[in-house]
Amino acid sequence: MQLQTLQDLFEHEISDLYSAETQLVEALPKLAQAASNDELRQAVQHHLEETRDHVRRLDEIRGQIGSSMSEQCDGMRGLIQEGEEIISATGDPNVKDAALISAAQRVEHYEIAAYGTARTLADEIGLGEAKDLLDQTLDEESNADKLLTKIATGGMFKAGVNQQAQS
Repeated sequence: MQLQTLQDLFEHEISDLYSAETQLVEALPKLAQAASNDELRQAVQHHLEETRDHVRRLDEIRGQIGSSMSEQCDGMRGLIQEGEEIISATGDPNVKDAALISAAQRVEHYEIAAYGTARTLADEIGLGEAKDLLDQTLDEESNADKLLTKIATGGMFKAGVNQQAQS
């Protein structure tokens, strides 16, 4: 890898995110299937659709910058492997759902950090369209994280997955 300019770094970040998102497109259906809580399953399925949009946006950015750089996101691979351990675990379904939420939030936080960096780089090098696309995805990742927290802790009228796991 050659990092001489912010453009080089931006291309690297976009390639890494592209790899991360394509890995998630494969992993999220397994997570949804493993969830016993309907709200969690629906949230994961909804985020799968958003993740497919994230891949499309990253493809668009790759086209804008003329990059076909391809690499493996090892960070996401590790997070997915940890999630797969939870998916294959046995035990109380509510506790397993709490663990799935934990794994999913680790992924969201990783993505939030990566998209924040890429958005800032796009702004620094004057790629306004790319910045806007990355902003849109960053908002969706943040919303997914907030929804997972809500599912874990519950809303005003019901207990969340974490409370159910204590029972």
